[in-house]
Amino acid sequence: MGNTIMFIILAVFIIGSALMCVTTTKIMRAATFMLFVLFGVAGIYFLLDYTFLGAAQISVYAGGVTMIYVFAIQLVSKRTLQGLEERVKSSKMIAGGLAAFAGLVVVSLILVKTGFITQEIANVEVPMKEIGMALVGSEKYQYVLPFEFISVFLLACIIGGLVVARKEDKA
Repeated sequence: MGNTIMFIILAVFIIGSALMCVTTTKIMRAATFMLFVLFGVAGIYFLLDYTFLGAAQISVYAGGVTMIYVFAIQLVSKRTLQGLEERVKSSKMIAGGLAAFAGLVVVSLILVKTGFITQEIANVEVPMKEIGMALVGSEKYQYVLPFEFISVFLLACIIGGLVVARKEDKA
């Protein structure tokens, strides 16, 4: 019962922070609310006793990626980005809501069709050696290639941020 209540509290916190992240008009506030969302997801990992994933969520995503975003925001000209406010048209908001609803319907249909919702979870402890081998292996159902892809993607983001920051005046 306590886990259910804590899950509901974390879910409301995550949903509220995510809504504030996408509806705020200030970019630094959006980055801050994104940080709160990532902390909430880490809280769910800790609630499920996935301490490694919770710690990785806090250190890599909440710590690292959010700081990269904040540094990129600060790196770009203050006149360009700091006071940036953008108003969203109601037609775009309605289109986004319809797209989100369509995504919800598709995911729900997939979950029902595959039987994922009714599937029992095996109550078996996975050995740490098996988890470690899955993280560093390159075979099927192992994760070194996705981690390498993400590192290349983050490198491309950093290079893109530097290119944007080095914009020279054409005078």
